[in-house]
Amino acid sequence: MKLGLFTPVLGKLSFAEMLVKVRSFEKIDAIELGTGAWPGRDHIDPDELLGSAQRAREYRQAITDAGLAISALSCHGNPLHPDNAKARGDDELFRKTVRLAERLEVPVVVTFSGCPGDAENARHPNWVTSPWPPEFLDVLEWQWETKAIPYWSDAARFAGDHGIKIALEAHPGFLVYNVETALKLRLATAKNLGVNFDPSHFFWQGVDVPAAIRALGDAVFHVHAKDVSIDPHNVAVNGVIDTKTYHRMAERSWLFRSVGWGHGELEWKRIVSALRLAGYDYVMSIEHEDALASIDEGLSAAVDVLSRAVFTQPPVDPWWT
Repeated sequence: MKLGLFTPVLGKLSFAEMLVKVRSFEKIDAIELGTGAWPGRDHIDPDELLGSAQRAREYRQAITDAGLAISALSCHGNPLHPDNAKARGDDELFRKTVRLAERLEVPVVVTFSGCPGDAENARHPNWVTSPWPPEFLDVLEWQWETKAIPYWSDAARFAGDHGIKIALEAHPGFLVYNVETALKLRLATAKNLGVNFDPSHFFWQGVDVPAAIRALGDAVFHVHAKDVSIDPHNVAVNGVIDTKTYHRMAERSWLFRSVGWGHGELEWKRIVSALRLAGYDYVMSIEHEDALASIDEGLSAAVDVLSRAVFTQPPVDPWWT
């Protein structure tokens, strides 16, 4: 297993400067690049690279020359958005990203499942979190059967035709937000649709992360390394569902943190072990969204913890077998 970095955190740097910065963290061997949508595009131009095979080869060679590999291309959008223009734009970005991944020989594209509205004439996404009042279940069935399953069946076929796996980041606010919803969509669509596993979105929901990894098994296609700290006082008063802006940090029930600042090293070793047992031996891509730590502090802390947790050598048969 290798350590990687999701590069938007270094978005103020040029492509060349970003490579130098990543290599300064000596134990990071891979990068994940955003092609657009959330959180944006800083270090890659899909149109340029799709327009020129030579330019794409040069781009990939620059990354190789820096001693790095590309673990995934990411386009975190909402192709199910009730605003047709928004949905169309995110779908076009997804398909462009798939074609670019094929050209750059990157096996995985990371994105969100998306979330529709509650009807064809809706203006905003509607994430259903309760079975009552009963019309909520009607909305949920319509979202899955009319929107999500048809779209992702077609999108998975498209990605499969290009030799690409889709890793949906299970994220509250979208239809796929936990193990059950991820496996539901996979069962209804295709085996090349799986999960970008980000523990931070599971921790605050009260999920035991190693148990979730075990349940997902070979559906884990890519992994983000990001932590969450839970504020026990705020949770005791208000629970874990929290819509307050991230700027009101002291009042929130939970916050995104750098690896090790929400859960200790032992928990991250449990996570890595669960990934190994599930057959995952690819990249843990560090995602820095910690408002309490600088970029250097957050990344250094994550690398420090994960470098002691990650298995860097292939497993061997034990001597007693």
